[in-house]
Amino acid sequence: MRTILFSSQNYDIDSFRAAGQPAGIELQFQPARLSLDTVALAQGYEAVCAFINDDLGAAVLERLAAGGTRLIALRSAGYNHVDLPTAKRLGLAIVRVPAYSPHAVAEHAVALILALNRRLPRACNRTRDGDFRLQGLTGFDLVGKTVGVVGTGQIGATFAKIMNGFGCRLLAYDPYPNPQVEALGARYLSLPQLLAESQIISLHCPLNEQSKHMINRESLAHMQPGAMLINTGRGGLVDTPALIDALKDGRLGYLGLDVYEEEAQLFFEDRSDLPLQDDVLARLLTFPNVIVTAHQAFLTHEALDAIAATTLRNIAAWVAGTPENLVTGD
Repeated sequence: MRTILFSSQNYDIDSFRAAGQPAGIELQFQPARLSLDTVALAQGYEAVCAFINDDLGAAVLERLAAGGTRLIALRSAGYNHVDLPTAKRLGLAIVRVPAYSPHAVAEHAVALILALNRRLPRACNRTRDGDFRLQGLTGFDLVGKTVGVVGTGQIGATFAKIMNGFGCRLLAYDPYPNPQVEALGARYLSLPQLLAESQIISLHCPLNEQSKHMINRESLAHMQPGAMLINTGRGGLVDTPALIDALKDGRLGYLGLDVYEEEAQLFFEDRSDLPLQDDVLARLLTFPNVIVTAHQAFLTHEALDAIAATTLRNIAAWVAGTPENLVTGD
């Protein structure tokens, strides 16, 4: 089956080649992001392998189906960027990677917490400049702090285990409580209660109609002054302009983002020689108590290997007539 991988970076090429190419599957790596401008590149490919910022809206899916594509293989767990009703109408099968390495994302969330708390970017910049003063670098002990985990699936549960190891008190919010998280002593609360009681809040839930902008002006008002917010889930979970206002008035004391709602046109590309056109992101980056990474939480050797292996297995299973990890949207 001829398969084209959009948004392919060097690390994707390395991991897919290392995973071995199943018989009958021909891979073509394409660095361009899938969009209406690039969908013609998929002409004649039965399978399209897409990543999180590829456009899989109705117009693109129509073009893919017309060009002979029958399978969309996602290199991600999330599928909020796919127009599932249109895919179903066109007879396009959608498969995904439901789990790769929850440790990768959970550990990155913890890294953001530690870097924000101990002012590591500022400290490193100072020492590079020969400034060895400690003023303004005071952090806090994590032990005994209250951490709110929003979304307690595999990643959220892994994050909770790590924070439990720091000696933190755990609170959780999820429509489906996880016994593994409860076993750590976590209490499940409503979202407003969790926000009100937590000093650190970390988002690990999928993006859907219910969770979109779950962190907004109203929910931010429930937070303790100076609280820390971490988002390694999806950019659309937060209302970014509302975050800026909360940072300005001190309601939000620290912010760590690995995702951004308008990241599709920015992330995974070198734009260092270009002026930043996104005024909201530019404003965020001016705050000394904000760290933004470019959707790299998944980026570990173990996660990349698992993504490649599962994606190839998904394609081979679909070809064999025994599809795995189908997205139905039900």
